[in-house]
Amino acid sequence: MEERLQKLLSAAGVCSRRAAEDYITAGRVTVNGVTAELGQRADPDRDDIRVDGNLLASKAEHVYLLLNKPRGYVTTLSDEKGRKTVADLVRDCGTRVYPVGRLDLDSEGLLLMTNDGDLMQHLLHPSGEVNKTYLVSVFGPVDGAAEKLAAITDLEGEPIRPAKVEVLRKTRQTAELSITIHEGKNRQIRRMCAACGLTVKRLCRIREHSLELGDLPLGRWRYLTADEVAALKEPSAT
Repeated sequence: MEERLQKLLSAAGVCSRRAAEDYITAGRVTVNGVTAELGQRADPDRDDIRVDGNLLASKAEHVYLLLNKPRGYVTTLSDEKGRKTVADLVRDCGTRVYPVGRLDLDSEGLLLMTNDGDLMQHLLHPSGEVNKTYLVSVFGPVDGAAEKLAAITDLEGEPIRPAKVEVLRKTRQTAELSITIHEGKNRQIRRMCAACGLTVKRLCRIREHSLELGDLPLGRWRYLTADEVAALKEPSAT
């Protein structure tokens, strides 16, 4: 049965549907030896569909991993600078899986990885506004910092929804904060803290949507349970 190429690439675990559009636009996808066009349909049982010259596999069995990402790893499958990647940490799972969202090089904690392109699309789409909670250790003018952070609704001209901020521990110049955000803009928490004169010493994601990091050791991964996967497919709690 013919379906849009974006859906076929997603179902095969190559990437999300949104990323598939970029693949097609960049000329990386061919159908029967001809470069594909955006919006094109194909039948995987009849047509020769390739991505970067590699034959598209039949619908992949979906795999869902929770990784506790350490600092010093980039959230990509390969890196042109030769840095360590999160793919190195999950190589022994036996399946090519993709990170859902990002944690920057100096951040750590919960990172979902999967080959389920539809779930990736669901979790990454801006309309989902998936809640993400971080433990953040900061240095600087910490008095009133929680209130200032929670009051930010604009980052360098970019509107954001107010964060939920709690003070877990505080000294005269340091604090450990729990910060829950919704959109996940690029380096959002670090930019928020900088706007309040705070230096981030450690940033660890401990919760995303319904998933919790728990006591998973740093650098290790585990499979999600069936209940966890089902919960991820539901709307995020506000």
